[in-house]
Amino acid sequence: MRPEDLADTRPLLDLEAYFDGPVRAWGLFQDRFGRVHRPFTADIQGRIEDGELILEEDFSFADGETDRRVWRLRRLDDHTYEGRADDVEGVARGRLFGQAFQFRYTLRLPVGGRTWRVRMDDWMFLHEDGVLINRAVMRKFGLPLGDVTLVFRRMDS
Repeated sequence: MRPEDLADTRPLLDLEAYFDGPVRAWGLFQDRFGRVHRPFTADIQGRIEDGELILEEDFSFADGETDRRVWRLRRLDDHTYEGRADDVEGVARGRLFGQAFQFRYTLRLPVGGRTWRVRMDDWMFLHEDGVLINRAVMRKFGLPLGDVTLVFRRMDS
């Protein structure tokens, strides 16, 4: 599937409008065998600053661990984004068409005292009721490690 294949889908996803303000996400990681690991919530505060969408994400995992990621996304044209975060290697690339956004990047993930470089292929889909569903496939050496599933909801709606 390519993002362009979803150009005629509705409702239209406007990333800047959706993430400008408070958003909450609920998610979990499933390994390649389908086992659920580390359910979490994320409180996201988004804002537009100097032409960038800034997303401050605060994660709370079921095991008590917390984490934080700050994304800086810039729209390059009607359909193309690039993004940066401290734990992302290089530049993330995104494509937006219709109700869908695909975001690809390499994440530096701490695992057992080491840092793994994992490829992320994120897909977000907006639904009529304002729910945004995200499925990300994680790969290392081209092999699937598992999936991350998230459901986003604006907190001011």
